[in-house]
Amino acid sequence: MTTFEDPVPDAESLIPPSLRVIGLVGGVASGKSLVARQLAELGAGLLDADRAGHEVLGLPEVEAGARARWGERVFGPDGRIDREKLAGVVFSPPPEGSIERKFLEKLTHPEIGRRVGRQAAGLAALGNRVAVLDAPLILEAGWDKLCSRLLFVDAPRRARLARAVARGWTEEEFAAREAVQLPLDRKRRLADLVVDNSGSPEQTRARLERLWPSLVD
Repeated sequence: MTTFEDPVPDAESLIPPSLRVIGLVGGVASGKSLVARQLAELGAGLLDADRAGHEVLGLPEVEAGARARWGERVFGPDGRIDREKLAGVVFSPPPEGSIERKFLEKLTHPEIGRRVGRQAAGLAALGNRVAVLDAPLILEAGWDKLCSRLLFVDAPRRARLARAVARGWTEEEFAAREAVQLPLDRKRRLADLVVDNSGSPEQTRARLERLWPSLVD
């Protein structure tokens, strides 16, 4: 399932054959970024699609497309796209939210894919054999095409909600983000491995150390 057509043309060709990519999936605020950092500490390179997404939102052609679609309501006082304002549009209730989200994905994802591909080529050139892909909505957006393994980051809803609130989100914003994602049980079924991130970072690190041979084999 994808939320837009052909999100990453020839996606597999973006990743060098020598590089094994671990994609992280899970619920909102499950701790995927923490797991990505810890996998990097264990030796994986990092493919940062979120950083690529930040960069792409600053491109003149993307800003022009956003302004033509939404006017000034998604721009901040500095004249650049404001991610919180943009999220308010694309995560608004259906059907409007889903329509606007699809537009944003078509506007940004091809260039994000190219940038992730360049990151992968750079890691492979440095001798990396394994990389972790930290990207929002991997399955929903079709980024799983880039991955050799999918790792489900598991955490109960109460813990994820608490983490989201600590970031400054409201419970309504948390629910809106969750509503646009695939059901957690389906994500879990599609994953190759699961790591429990319900406890402390130290506990998660210990679990990842035990999983590491299975991820890189």
